[in-house]
Amino acid sequence: MKDHVRILGWLNIALGALGLLGAIIVFFVFGGIAGIVGIAAHDDPDAVRVAIPVLGVLGTVIPLIIGLLSLPGIVVGWGLIRFQSWARILGIILSALNLLHVPLGTLLGIYGLWVLLQPETERLFAPPAAAPHA
Repeated sequence: MKDHVRILGWLNIALGALGLLGAIIVFFVFGGIAGIVGIAAHDDPDAVRVAIPVLGVLGTVIPLIIGLLSLPGIVVGWGLIRFQSWARILGIILSALNLLHVPLGTLLGIYGLWVLLQPETERLFAPPAAAPHA
């Protein structure tokens, strides 16, 4: 089961990194659109005054939301790879939420729930037993 936990950790990191990459791409796409609008609408300054701030807000808020939704996958993946005690519970929560992220998130969510809900996996994340006092 250790291998499955590590694989799940790396898959969470990969999906989170793809989300961050998507956020960066969206940021630059909106910036490019704002630049094109600024150049193309030089005949109508009123349209530029309205369009560019709207594109700026959207180009900032949307990537920020995507980035914030991607970061938990990276953090949980890192914790799973290192068998941190907190990572199993957060991994179960993230896997349940990933079920809504069709299609890759759904597959990762199903795999994550299967891996993290196994009794053997629970033992992997259990804190070590205290040594008896002599």
